[in-house]
Amino acid sequence: MFIDIHTHAYHPKIADKVLAQLEGHYGIHPVGTGQIDDLLARATAAGLDKVVVHNAATAPAQVVPANNWAIRIHRENPRVISFGTLHPDFPDFERELERLWRNGIKGIKFHADFQGFRLDDHRLWPIFEALSGRFTVMLHVGDRLPPEENNSCPAKVAAILRDFPHLTVIAAHMGGYLHWQYVLEHLAGKDVYIDTSSTLAFIDDNTLSRIVAAHPRERILFGSDYPLFDPGEEIVRLRKRLALRDSQLEALLSAGSALFR
Repeated sequence: MFIDIHTHAYHPKIADKVLAQLEGHYGIHPVGTGQIDDLLARATAAGLDKVVVHNAATAPAQVVPANNWAIRIHRENPRVISFGTLHPDFPDFERELERLWRNGIKGIKFHADFQGFRLDDHRLWPIFEALSGRFTVMLHVGDRLPPEENNSCPAKVAAILRDFPHLTVIAAHMGGYLHWQYVLEHLAGKDVYIDTSSTLAFIDDNTLSRIVAAHPRERILFGSDYPLFDPGEEIVRLRKRLALRDSQLEALLSAGSALFR
């Protein structure tokens, strides 16, 4: 099963607004509409079987509506694997996790930079404990700010891995968007998945090669970060940047399926 481990799709009522916010923050002009039908059409054109769709509640009051959307698109689209979301200030997170689990949602996304907390905020520790051994966690990692000023960075992920050895973590953006030198220091070779989303257009060849050489290939997952990038175009870029043979590309595209058996 070929899978895009890192995509986003928004409700039609908010899609245009979110795309404008993304372009303003990252300076990247999004592709497509940011809606589920466009994502699935692009996934089909890219030869992908499934997509993992993420969202992140930027306030406690958004957790339930965001998770309702995740449940809805998971139910309505057999090719969609939805991740839910939580916020450290959301009350009774255990009950929300049970609701998600009953509805087939087995992953949680955190985007500390957009959600307004630090990944080393110990209010998250009870949540990580509840997620350990049960849910897969996708962490946005990295940004333009240096690690000491950024809400997320590879060192903070390493601390989570240390304190929660049974937590299954995907560190997005090859372990840290624009923080790749720190990925080599803190995450490469560790028991953590990393994905290729929002990386290939920015990382230099030497750093990319060093991370790939240092990290287990079965823990490197394909992610496009749609709607920032098109899945098919990212697959072409991935093959070229890593000089992958057909069998190697197929192994990378299917690596994420191990998380959902």
